[in-house]
Amino acid sequence: MNMEQILIRISGKDRVGLTAEVMAILARYDAQILDIGQADIHSTLSLGILIRIDDKASGQVMKELLFKATEIGVNIGFEPITDDEYEAWAGRQGKNRYILTVIGRSLSAGQIQSAAEIVARHGLNIDAIKRLTGRMSVKHPERNVRACVEFSIRGTLEDKRAFQKELMALSSDSGMDFSFQKDDMYRRMRRLICFDMDSTLIQAECIDELARRHGVYDKVAAITERAMRGEIDFKESFTERVALLKGLDVSVMRDIAENLPITEGTDRLMSVLKTCGYKIAILSGGFTFFGEYLQRKYGIDYIYANELEIGEDGKLTGRYVGDVVDGRRKADLLKLIAQTEKVNIAQTIAVGDGANDLPMLLEAGLGIAFHAKPRVKETARQSLSTIGLDGVLYFLGFKDSHLGEQGRL
Repeated sequence: MNMEQILIRISGKDRVGLTAEVMAILARYDAQILDIGQADIHSTLSLGILIRIDDKASGQVMKELLFKATEIGVNIGFEPITDDEYEAWAGRQGKNRYILTVIGRSLSAGQIQSAAEIVARHGLNIDAIKRLTGRMSVKHPERNVRACVEFSIRGTLEDKRAFQKELMALSSDSGMDFSFQKDDMYRRMRRLICFDMDSTLIQAECIDELARRHGVYDKVAAITERAMRGEIDFKESFTERVALLKGLDVSVMRDIAENLPITEGTDRLMSVLKTCGYKIAILSGGFTFFGEYLQRKYGIDYIYANELEIGEDGKLTGRYVGDVVDGRRKADLLKLIAQTEKVNIAQTIAVGDGANDLPMLLEAGLGIAFHAKPRVKETARQSLSTIGLDGVLYFLGFKDSHLGEQGRL
């Protein structure tokens, strides 16, 4: 028996049962399916099937498929594939696979062109493209203002650092975000996600809010500036700033906590993560008082932050209790929680905006700089700046259509 390979291409108006009808013809001739792929764009089908079949039956198979295509109103084409061509193609499938996720409020052809050109320059091939976000309305463009496309990429990446640097530069110039991940089992099995709090889960810096209410904001800001210039370290600056809060009544903290400005997309993100069984942690250089409020609100599993000492008179003493949670401590806590939950570090996610988040962003399997400062964005491997915090879901591979009521916008 002599066997041959035939690539079948079918395109046209999609209809229920089309794939089954095609397969019924192939099944009658005992065709072996070597590869198959299908996409549906605006009810237009594109179906490719690579078969291996007895060469004595191939002519009859193609004849029957042509009749069926005419009957159901689709276009069909055939291409013979030699043994050598097939073996060369099959050999390329063993190369590394990656997922490139592209996000924006909207995506233009020019933006996708720029991303695709970077992929091509580094010798990578795009195997598949799928949309993760829901379809936009042309009559009501203000609804569902987000667009996300996921590229499945194959090839050998010689310089990953240079590749990601180009993506980050394009992100800054073009108003879209990227995530580039190896397409392995860990990407599909993330289990622990750790968040910074201030300017990440909430759109505020709690120490600044406390300072404003206590009338010492300018003094606190001056210390912060000294720390940013490298004149004093984080622990020293934190100690000095906390000292300025001495005498602030705890009722002020309660009022701030009850009115925290929650970041866009946080409610949706937390709902989906809890439904899907993720363990969630807050690792913050802020204060436990506010973190515990978010913990109760969202059912967060772990919280590590800095605890302000409160005197018997219900006022802040100007001191803190325990060790300061700084950048190195955040990274150590991420590893500790992963060990406690028996989660491989590659299955962890970290999200933060500041320089003190970089150690945990670089430690995690997936580190995401969220609306981050330029230096943080340049150093992190993935960045999210164009949409809300629920954009993290797309980096994890979620589709709007799969999220149901839990993920409704």
